[in-house]
Amino acid sequence: MAFEFATANQIVFGRGTLSQLGKLAAGMGRRALLVTGASPQRAESAHALLAEAGVSVTHYAITHEPTLQVIQEGVRLAQSEGCDIVVGFGGGSVVDAGKAISALLTNTGEVLDYLEVVGKGKPLTNAPASYIAVPTTAGTGAEVTRNAVISVPEERVKVSLRSPKMLPTVALVDPDLTLSLPPSLTASTGLDAFTQVMEPYVSNRATPMTDVFCRDGLQRASKALRNAYRFGEDTEAREEMALVSLFGGLALANGRLGAVHGFAAPLGGMFPAPHGAVCARLLPLVMETNASALREREPNHPALARYEEIAVWVTGKADSKIEDGIVWVQELVAECEIPPLSAYGITSEHLPVVVAKAKVASSMQGNPIALTETELTEILTKAL
Repeated sequence: MAFEFATANQIVFGRGTLSQLGKLAAGMGRRALLVTGASPQRAESAHALLAEAGVSVTHYAITHEPTLQVIQEGVRLAQSEGCDIVVGFGGGSVVDAGKAISALLTNTGEVLDYLEVVGKGKPLTNAPASYIAVPTTAGTGAEVTRNAVISVPEERVKVSLRSPKMLPTVALVDPDLTLSLPPSLTASTGLDAFTQVMEPYVSNRATPMTDVFCRDGLQRASKALRNAYRFGEDTEAREEMALVSLFGGLALANGRLGAVHGFAAPLGGMFPAPHGAVCARLLPLVMETNASALREREPNHPALARYEEIAVWVTGKADSKIEDGIVWVQELVAECEIPPLSAYGITSEHLPVVVAKAKVASSMQGNPIALTETELTEILTKAL
């Protein structure tokens, strides 16, 4: 029953809450580095709110997932402009980039000094600069996690800059910011959020605290995701999925994920494969394999009962079994037109390397049961 739970210093959630950005930032500093995606004009409202509150703004747009170079350039820009606060306004990659920049702004050295796996993995000495995370997608929950995923193309991997100190100062979640998302991005990010409230619920590190977010998030997602995908202007569905994404971030930051994300990490590092779409493609296959492996090797494992609970929640039928839940997810993935992994250049020849990397991925260690190489390979083969 022992566990710990940590999250952002403050969470502000709700439609229209972006209006609070200026006041929040003004209480932290006077010069902000505003990190955005490739289209900084989408952040014009954020810029205006900061300026109105007397906070000067320096823009930093990133055009792809954060790399070592992207983070270092952001740190240098923030230092040269005298920025004392960072605001990340965008999807998961932007939020992570802002998180990493704020951490390196107050700590000496290079990103590699603190990066896990391919770096030295040193702990942060100083608390990061004040950071406000403003997500514009409903998927990663990065606004309440304590790590930043960074791509290292030279090593063909994605790894984390991770520290308990990296939890954002404020997570400002305004569901209205997701209204303009196209259906394809709504689907992939939404299914990522769905995965992130499912995997911690069946993981070997589930806690009573993370269970609360997962149970509620799973039930909300099962009702809202289709509507958000089909009817992008459905404000209620958008609000629900923004909450699911937030809950997923809270759960994964304080628990563990599983095989879906264990695969997603190496696949995202080796191929130009969008994280959410990869997770969506793998989710029903991992559910099916986990259920089979648990029944065969650990028939009394509590994750089996949890998978059955999930089936009841997503189908809305009290007599649903695990297989019914798997079919429901399969149909949702098909309806959302999630492509096979082969669409990203992944072939059967790549599978042994992917499996080897996935087996040692941190997320894989949270899977409810250790899957064999054969089982892992079968999941990927079916996903091609």
